[in-house]
Amino acid sequence: MQVTASMVKELRERTGAGMMECKKALTDASGDMDAAIEQMRKSGQAKADKKASRIAAEGTTAMANNGKQAAIIEVNCETDFVAKDEKFQAFVDQLAELVLSSDFSSVDELNSAEMSDGQTVEQTRLELVSKIGENIQVRRFEKLSSASSVASYAHGKRISVLVDHTGSEELGKDIAMHVAAAKPLCISDKEVPVDLLDKERDIAKAQAEASGKPAEIIEKMVAGKINKYLKENTLLGQVFIKDDSLTVDKYLSASNAVVTKFIRYEVGEGIEKRSENFADEVQKQIDDMKDKG
Repeated sequence: MQVTASMVKELRERTGAGMMECKKALTDASGDMDAAIEQMRKSGQAKADKKASRIAAEGTTAMANNGKQAAIIEVNCETDFVAKDEKFQAFVDQLAELVLSSDFSSVDELNSAEMSDGQTVEQTRLELVSKIGENIQVRRFEKLSSASSVASYAHGKRISVLVDHTGSEELGKDIAMHVAAAKPLCISDKEVPVDLLDKERDIAKAQAEASGKPAEIIEKMVAGKINKYLKENTLLGQVFIKDDSLTVDKYLSASNAVVTKFIRYEVGEGIEKRSENFADEVQKQIDDMKDKG
């Protein structure tokens, strides 16, 4: 039987294994889906990725930076304990270097790439899942190239920041530290998404109208709140963390420096964490022990 793309997709969804592994399993099983799954379970591939249904909201971020180009990546796991594991962190650091030296356009492409030992990223990930016993997922990465300089700053392993800037190395680090702490949405008010600004304006208007003041006063109140929102949420408008007498804009202007782009990764942001009670967690551990036994 011919192995089709839809069959590979189905097997991947059912096992969570990589595309190449699924294709090989189906080819070896002459297209028999159940036989392919059984063989993958025997080899440990499907068993390892039974854990893929668990939410991986912990993890680590990492960066690789040569001054002109830099890479940033987030890899997730289930617990903070595993996030601190040396093998897990070494895996993430290797991926950051791999992203820096390549031009991947997607996580799937990265997962299919070869690492220094000849294994693919996906194969190495699966081995880690089997050894560590948690769901591990490469979530996202970006690469930043600069005509001037790229600064990087890591707050532990949970927050990583890259900044494309002109100016001194110290200035770049200062801005990267600021971005890590102040969490701006974008560089300037011109870059704030229109839909987000409209939402804030609607909220401000509803709050102002509740005051019962005249329309012209309400209009000024709304304008004031929007102006405050822009200052608090744009890099240039924010008060500089190292000197509260300055905005970031004034700090940069004093050195005739410019920030062209920044990237900020924080572990787990945007991932919905499943709430579980203690009894459920204990039962899960018991079930895992049975599976391993």
